[in-house]
Amino acid sequence: MILYHGSNIAIETIDLGKCRPYKDFGRGFYLTDIREQAQRMAARAVRMFDGSPEITSFEFDLDDAIRAGLKVKIFESPDREWAKFVMQNRDFNVPQPAHDYDIVVGPVADDTIARLLRMFTENFIDEEQLLRELTFSKVTSQYFFHTEASIALLKKI
Repeated sequence: MILYHGSNIAIETIDLGKCRPYKDFGRGFYLTDIREQAQRMAARAVRMFDGSPEITSFEFDLDDAIRAGLKVKIFESPDREWAKFVMQNRDFNVPQPAHDYDIVVGPVADDTIARLLRMFTENFIDEEQLLRELTFSKVTSQYFFHTEASIALLKKI
């Protein structure tokens, strides 16, 4: 499959040390299989940090990662388990890394979803209402690479 990374700079080599912590799945390199989503992320990065919008493409085979023995977690939808996982990774009070997966695949907690998670953690809505609201959210996709072993499976194209 082809995965895309949208940024304000072209990615020549992936440096996990430059990745920011407290994101949906933690500190790591994020990609998507949706080119338009990568384009939106590139435009957002330019608004935040200047530069020019850049899309870097990679070839990746999830089955190869599994055969190589990498620890992979896949979230099919924004459900209860996914919400708790995202909240744990975004929590500044939780020691990072908050998990030991090499690769995590699942929905993006966009601004709307992030607002719902915040409302839940601040007790403005209960878990049932959170889960009901999540079912109406537009789901996008992200692939998270957390270790050098997982990065090694990405082939820049």
